[in-house]
Amino acid sequence: MRRRFFSVHAVLLLAAVALPLAASQPWPVCDSGSGTYAAGSTYATNLENLALTLRANASSSATAPTLFASGSLGSAPDTVYGLLLCRGDLSSSDCADCGTNVWRDAGPTCNRTKGAILVYNQCYAQFSDKGDFLASTNNSGKYSLLVSGTNISSTDVAGYDRAVTELLNATVRYAAESSPRLFATGQRVGTDPGFRNIYSMAQCSRDLTAAQCRTCLDDLVGRWWQTFPFPLNGEGARFAGPRCYLRSELGSFYTGDPMVRLPAKVDGLTPAPAPDVVPATPGGKKNSGSKILVIILPTVAVAIIAVTSLCIWNVRKKSRLTRAELLSGLDTSEDFESVKSTLLSLASLQVATDNFHESKKLGEGGFGAVYRGILSGQEVAVKRMTKGSNQGLEELKNELVLVAKLHHRNLVRLVGFCLEEGERLLVYEYMPNKSLDNFLFDSEQRKRLDWMTRFRIIEGVARGLQYLHEDSQKKIVHRDMKASNILLDADMNPKIGDFGLARLFAQDQTREVTSRIAGTFGYMAPEYVMRGQYSTKSDVFSFGILVIEIVTGRRRNSGPYLSEQNDEDILSIVWRHWEERTTAKMIDHSLGRNYPEAEVLKCINIGLLCVQQNPVDRPTMADVMVLLNSDTTCSLLAPAPRPTYLVDGISGYSQTITQWSGR
Repeated sequence: MRRRFFSVHAVLLLAAVALPLAASQPWPVCDSGSGTYAAGSTYATNLENLALTLRANASSSATAPTLFASGSLGSAPDTVYGLLLCRGDLSSSDCADCGTNVWRDAGPTCNRTKGAILVYNQCYAQFSDKGDFLASTNNSGKYSLLVSGTNISSTDVAGYDRAVTELLNATVRYAAESSPRLFATGQRVGTDPGFRNIYSMAQCSRDLTAAQCRTCLDDLVGRWWQTFPFPLNGEGARFAGPRCYLRSELGSFYTGDPMVRLPAKVDGLTPAPAPDVVPATPGGKKNSGSKILVIILPTVAVAIIAVTSLCIWNVRKKSRLTRAELLSGLDTSEDFESVKSTLLSLASLQVATDNFHESKKLGEGGFGAVYRGILSGQEVAVKRMTKGSNQGLEELKNELVLVAKLHHRNLVRLVGFCLEEGERLLVYEYMPNKSLDNFLFDSEQRKRLDWMTRFRIIEGVARGLQYLHEDSQKKIVHRDMKASNILLDADMNPKIGDFGLARLFAQDQTREVTSRIAGTFGYMAPEYVMRGQYSTKSDVFSFGILVIEIVTGRRRNSGPYLSEQNDEDILSIVWRHWEERTTAKMIDHSLGRNYPEAEVLKCINIGLLCVQQNPVDRPTMADVMVLLNSDTTCSLLAPAPRPTYLVDGISGYSQTITQWSGR
């Protein structure tokens, strides 16, 4: 067993340990140049109190803890700045336990040095009398490094290092681009007995944006082989910093299934790609391994260009949707460039889905089927349009152009598309919990939707719609907002999907008229059904229906809801109970009494405000976000006028709109 000691520039002393640390034992990094403080001093008291505050804030919610907290306490010269970052897979209680260890160890571990970093298996903490590390969006050159020194048994050390780089890059991409928690775990399944499995983790502090997170983690990946000797014969290593954290080991160190899984490399099927970062020894001297990579990289680049050119040629020749047809639906060459960058090969998607095997099918609709697959180590959902049909051509163009340009945590991300041999395939990030309707309208599954989860879904959908209507580069009307188009990730966070019916608006445009009514009856606004008029307020109406469904657990997407007493639409039932102050009777019984009544009533009121007949009377999604996040109780909100219409039975497009008077 070997031990190594490294120094990274002039920042902090970095040390190696032979084994991963126990959960309750910290690895300290003490800044001797920051000065010390006395036991019982004001600084010591501020440090202890701040540690307890960070512990409470990071683990405050039992169902969805933030697992992160930062702040300061006290006035100069005794001000203490601190940060606590728990591992993203921890429960609230586990984070609190690690925070307790931080509170206990913060002072004595570094002999009361003001600048101190404590790295545990389950959390990272940093304290200082200077707050620069809190103001920065990266690790600012200050980070801790741990290396396990047990040698791997494989003779293919270069292959191991290449596999680590590949896994780290895939994990970083998922953490920054696909995880609302800015956290991801990974696993690479290999064939070499010396490193059959490699495990990884990437995480950022929750106050960073996705772009800032990606920059911070990419910096650590870039430093990885500059910091570690090449080749690395150890089982694993980690960078731990106040803003981002990167880790790789041969043994599993996190809970649950990996969020990113890279499959075993089978000769002739999935050749291992060259790493994104060319390894180099400390000091910048390239060894023989890096020389080989430098020679290989131009060859790989030529091969990639050749394969891409061949794929584009196949698209032009074989696809039923030609480039000319695609361009006819795009506004600018910029649109085409954004679409072209996500082009995928049919062969890669066939491998990802086991050639669209029945066991991989997630569901099927009028457009075709959706399959689950693994593409470049990432789980994806592949939408396969019905082959040989021209139906959905416009919807395909919409999704390609719109979703490729939309980047928001509450919108489903488009991974790519394929147009070969008559196939029309759209590839999205995989959402493990499928769609909201699978939970909301199932008597057993809806029990998993506690009120906190339901409110988070309402708020997330509202945030996504606000982005579409006001904050994206182009104003977009979704036109098909409903429970089945709200997809849920592993943490039950909502993402709006299916942009096949979406329409672009000019920034100063308020509404549009169409003779082709498309959407889902029960969710469509009256002005759209009767006169073909749609606008952002049409989406607001659909959102109001969705909110009522989430609160009541009752479906309204196929005509009137029939009560046992009389034929009443769900909106009129909710309004009647609202007017009679008996709304509690409409709240989903599966919630029991485990909900804040004022917040639930506020959501019902917001739902009723959104479904008013006159679009002008409906709030904007920005207004909705203000109401959702305010402390205003329902009794202080303006009462919603009684809904003035309902849609009777479904029979194609010949709907009967029944007007009925208010009070």
